[in-house]
Amino acid sequence: MHTPIGVEPERWTTWSDCRRVLAVAHTVADAQRLMDPLAVLAADHRVQVVFTIAPHSVFGAGVEEWLNSMGAVVAPWEQAVRSRFDLALATSVSRELDRVLAPVVLFAHGVGFNKLVPVPGPGQDGPERQLYGLARDGLVRDGRLIATRLVLAHTRERTRLERVCPEAVPGARVVGDAVVDRILESLNRREEHRRRLGVGSEERLVVATSTWGTSSLLGAGREHLDRLVREARTRRCRVALLIHPNVWAAHGTWQVLSWLRPWSEAGLIVVPVTAEWTGVLAAADAVVGDHGSTSLYATLLGRPMLLAPHGEGDIDPASPMGRALRTLPRATTDGSILDRLLRELSLWERSTLRSLATEVCSHPGRFAQRIRAVLYELLDMPEPQGPAAARPSSSLSFDLPGRNP
Repeated sequence: MHTPIGVEPERWTTWSDCRRVLAVAHTVADAQRLMDPLAVLAADHRVQVVFTIAPHSVFGAGVEEWLNSMGAVVAPWEQAVRSRFDLALATSVSRELDRVLAPVVLFAHGVGFNKLVPVPGPGQDGPERQLYGLARDGLVRDGRLIATRLVLAHTRERTRLERVCPEAVPGARVVGDAVVDRILESLNRREEHRRRLGVGSEERLVVATSTWGTSSLLGAGREHLDRLVREARTRRCRVALLIHPNVWAAHGTWQVLSWLRPWSEAGLIVVPVTAEWTGVLAAADAVVGDHGSTSLYATLLGRPMLLAPHGEGDIDPASPMGRALRTLPRATTDGSILDRLLRELSLWERSTLRSLATEVCSHPGRFAQRIRAVLYELLDMPEPQGPAAARPSSSLSFDLPGRNP
């Protein structure tokens, strides 16, 4: 590929003198997350965005197909790291990111920084566990910071950063969370999302959400999902399942749908990875989750929640997700799971959910405006006139290849 980068790109391009921005995706989840900050640049004819796929990701399956479906320009990794850009955006730290020839803006991979990951070291009984996204080992290479700007959703994250990597604090910016903004926007169109899901006006909707890994709802908590689907068949209730993109990447669409087929034939709505999942979440009357990011985002709804009783060991106890695991009720094998979900919340529960929701984001509704200021400062360009553009909500589509394996 030679344009819009490569040898003499100005000979072939129509828009000229553009600042060049590189979007680095490791996974489909990364690519989807990057679309939020890129939305504030997308319509600016002074800016050309080029994507690249970072190598060596175990969850890299499907990234190229997803980007191609968006009509994005995708540069091969080796070409991208040999080309100079005015700015680069990424949502995952990796050993390859320091090869990028541009100021790097690094975003959180999920809802803030909650997950502990093993970091092997010599002479240890077991691997050390560090906070993914904020650990110094991920932010510094050979004594040099990888990211020029580290984007944070909440002011409390700056305090945590001061403890683990103080040299990154001057480059940190608290801008809010685009997913929070999209959930709040989706709540204003809740009935529209319910219609698209096929949920009747007299029906209740429970959204189940699973992260990836053996301690997730689909890993260790399948019994709770099975009970939920079986109970819903006897009541005016529907169940929709949100699955982390890494699950689809690791196992393949055909295999995941094959495994889920008994439940989907019993009425489970399996939400595809391409759908705008914030609208599905906003449509919920109740949520069953695990230790993944979507469960913490679900606190914004102020609706009944149950969490699967697994995964605490993967989460920093001092994080908002750690607090959620300690305070929100857990799914059990006793009694009816729907009876525990489809009920009125107590005053204590409402207060707890509101308190957790405030820990997700310091600037709800303001991500686009605040991140635009950060990006244009690094691009050394005046911001466009008018309000910053937010990522448009996609239509919900449930046509998956291989749905009937």
